[in-house]
Amino acid sequence: MKGSNKSSAFFIFIVLLGSICGSLIGDLLGSNIKVLSFLKNVYFIGMNKPLVLDLKVISLSFAINFNINLMSIIGIIVAIILYRKF
Repeated sequence: MKGSNKSSAFFIFIVLLGSICGSLIGDLLGSNIKVLSFLKNVYFIGMNKPLVLDLKVISLSFAINFNINLMSIIGIIVAIILYRKF
């Protein structure tokens, strides 16, 4: 069976790499081609302020933010397809 020895960490790495590449391509195309300027629209998902846990000895901050655009979603889909194929 194809891909039976692949780890889930490698899958997450490939998906993140596809997202970054897709976002970069979307920014480049949106900046240079006026008709494709909608590719630069970014949708924010996450926390506005981080959650802070102050224990007087150590202070911990928790936050997660996602900036998603159309090309990053396409990059994720292409990365998943390539992961399953190879």
